[in-house]
Amino acid sequence: MPIDRSVDFTGIRFHNPFLLSSAPPTESESNILRAFEAGWGGVVTKTIGLHPVVNVLGAKAKFMRTSPEDAFVSMKKRPGAALHSSWNWELISDKTLDWWLPRIRRIKAAFPDRVLIASVMAGSGNDKELQNWQRLASECQDAGADGLELNFSCPHMDRRDMGSNIGKDQGLCSVVTEAVKEVASVPVWCKLTPATAEIEVEAGACFRGGADAIVSSNTFPSIPLIDPDTLEFEINVDGLVSSGGLGGPAILPLSLAKMAQMTRAFPDGSFSGIGGISDFSQALSYILLGCGTVQVCTAAMLDQAVGPNVIKRLLAGLDAFLERNAERGWSGVEDFRGLRRDRIVPQSEIRRPDAADYHSGYEVAEGYASNP
Repeated sequence: MPIDRSVDFTGIRFHNPFLLSSAPPTESESNILRAFEAGWGGVVTKTIGLHPVVNVLGAKAKFMRTSPEDAFVSMKKRPGAALHSSWNWELISDKTLDWWLPRIRRIKAAFPDRVLIASVMAGSGNDKELQNWQRLASECQDAGADGLELNFSCPHMDRRDMGSNIGKDQGLCSVVTEAVKEVASVPVWCKLTPATAEIEVEAGACFRGGADAIVSSNTFPSIPLIDPDTLEFEINVDGLVSSGGLGGPAILPLSLAKMAQMTRAFPDGSFSGIGGISDFSQALSYILLGCGTVQVCTAAMLDQAVGPNVIKRLLAGLDAFLERNAERGWSGVEDFRGLRRDRIVPQSEIRRPDAADYHSGYEVAEGYASNP
């Protein structure tokens, strides 16, 4: 049976299920063109907004590494150290909408059969900001974007009515999504923050607003480590630091847990998974939980900015996996998507040595005889 790498996700045909996520690797036309040349099935642009953006002075992103000898985590490069995570406090694109629109047109003209998703962000709480969302959506889709990703997830925006502050408010999630859907002629994805206890609540609000898919996780709110020698934060400006975002391998189990909350709650929903993916084994976990596509950032940043070797590993891994499971009749992603979603259960449902003695952590109710 021939292998089929392609997937249909929210009505869009992808050559393969692997995308570059909205992040520094997708901040320029040249990078996006290089990504498509390398073989990525899709690219999500750096988030486009309308409000003025000025990033902090100095480094905006760094990588943390650790070593097996001492488990010491640091941004300092050391021989033999392996990647632990990425950390950034970069805001959305500092390029204007007018800068992005002709570039979206040129990218789609160069690669008409590849998928370009426009990530957009505006504020919340008033009609003007809802109209800003609609303007961003209308102009990006008119320029040729195949879909829209609403950024409800950035953990360190400079305005409190943006980013993860929307993603933590189910009312705003629903209202903003509904406003965009009023003008959207392409699929609308909502990218949610993991900085919420019950992410399925916000996911449900987005679906009620008309979202075609949910994307998660963005980076986790965090601060950099303090250098034990200098007693300064490893990344700072004038000694000061604010909350940024943690990504990379360190967030893989956390992101999978968030994704499981949503795919269990909405088994028929469409989901795109992000967090800690560098080869197919990690992507597979997201797909087995129910994701139709996956997105990559940190691993690509460390591989010539757009991950040409990362996408080669992902494609080779998918091919090898399908070949190993050909006897099951599997020829594409849809054949095994969601296969392990139902294995996530409440702790009380995990088997005990003697189930008769366990009552989900509660004492036996008074007035009832014990089981014979």
